[in-house]
Amino acid sequence: MFTTSLILDTDSYKASHWKQYPPGLTHNYSYFESRGGDYDNVVFFGLQYYLKEYLTRPITKDDVEQAAALFASHGEPFNKDGWMKVVEKHKGFLPIKIKAVPEGTIVPTGNILMSVESTDPELAWVSSYIETLLSRVWYPSTVATRSWACKQIIKRYLDKNSDDPEGQIKFKLHDFGSRGSTSAESAAIGGAAHLVNFLGTDTVVALSFLQKYYGAKMAGFSIPAAEHSTITAWGKEGEVKAYENMIKQYGDGGMFACVSDSYNIYNACRDIWGEKLRRQVQEMNATLVVRPDSGDPVSVVCSVIDILAEKFGTSLNYKGYKVLKNVRIIQGDGMNQDQIQQVYHAIDQKGYSADNLAVGMGGGLLQSLNRDTCKFAYKTSYMEIDGRGVDIYKDPITDKGKQSKRGRLSLIDNLGKLQTVPQTAYGDLLETVWENGKLVRDENLEDIRARANRSLIRI
Repeated sequence: MFTTSLILDTDSYKASHWKQYPPGLTHNYSYFESRGGDYDNVVFFGLQYYLKEYLTRPITKDDVEQAAALFASHGEPFNKDGWMKVVEKHKGFLPIKIKAVPEGTIVPTGNILMSVESTDPELAWVSSYIETLLSRVWYPSTVATRSWACKQIIKRYLDKNSDDPEGQIKFKLHDFGSRGSTSAESAAIGGAAHLVNFLGTDTVVALSFLQKYYGAKMAGFSIPAAEHSTITAWGKEGEVKAYENMIKQYGDGGMFACVSDSYNIYNACRDIWGEKLRRQVQEMNATLVVRPDSGDPVSVVCSVIDILAEKFGTSLNYKGYKVLKNVRIIQGDGMNQDQIQQVYHAIDQKGYSADNLAVGMGGGLLQSLNRDTCKFAYKTSYMEIDGRGVDIYKDPITDKGKQSKRGRLSLIDNLGKLQTVPQTAYGDLLETVWENGKLVRDENLEDIRARANRSLIRI
């Protein structure tokens, strides 16, 4: 994996900012928030990874020399003396203090999520220099938010038509996004963010990520599953044998998934699974999960569930909804938040429980988003100049949505509603997580999941 020094993990113009601040600057305070976007709330997640992976590496003299040479050629002034103070005075660690809301907390947009402030009067500029790196928390927080939003949709249908909503919800959204991610690192970060809300994933790198950075022994699970090559390798005339092989290999317990649209999904469900192999499916000690993988998700799922209900039968749960016998369905192609809403609504209207269907997302979960999805921003709001505290803010007349906050800030719980207020020592939900090179708070995935699951409200 490509790595670079902390000095170079920034935007070019940051190298010139130390010369632009007013003389006498001794303290610099910034905050991070979601200003709005696609959701009314965000799930804060991922900061601990960036702290452990990047801020625990001390800056060296060689790093400073390398940066000095690079910025000289690049056309930017470089604060070599300042960075040498970081190396010599602070043993290579940035003199900053970071406070943040506990990871997994669901916070209404427009509220502070994290603050970053300098701790050395001679190096007040460092808290702004680190903006580029710390702003990347937008990505895991946005994935966690999208996954959480999908969870609310599915949970509403389970509450309506399932006898076991809490047991079912854990595996209802499966992560198929690794191959569509821009890098192994982004797949790991985004995949981990999804696992804040669910237990189903095929993004293997997210598992080792959560083991290393969040103390999770095993964060997610999957099942044996076919891809098109393992079915089409048998030829069109051998489709029945391909499915028989799946039963032979995995029919002795648990659950397995078989992609069934290589040729004709309806024929596969009606004539192969539903006739030629029906008795084998009924007699095996496992559950078959049929996977359509093409076409309009809503119409295909509705047709497939009707065929499987006709061939394998259904039972009625206590809420009066139909549950398929022996088989289930997973729809992973072309899914996004709107499609999830539509497909669960469609089968509910046909009298089927949400128990029958799981969904998967790939690029729609880990890739089809950006920093503006939740309008994340990192802004300076307070400075001390010549011993005097000064509130810093921007208020552009061309876009009031970009108005920034002023002063030092706290996040409090005001009668069940989280609000940003001027900094207070009483009831501040922001906790110190990092100070002068040391991790102060080490979060674990179990606690993060508990926070994200504490309040299932509509986004």
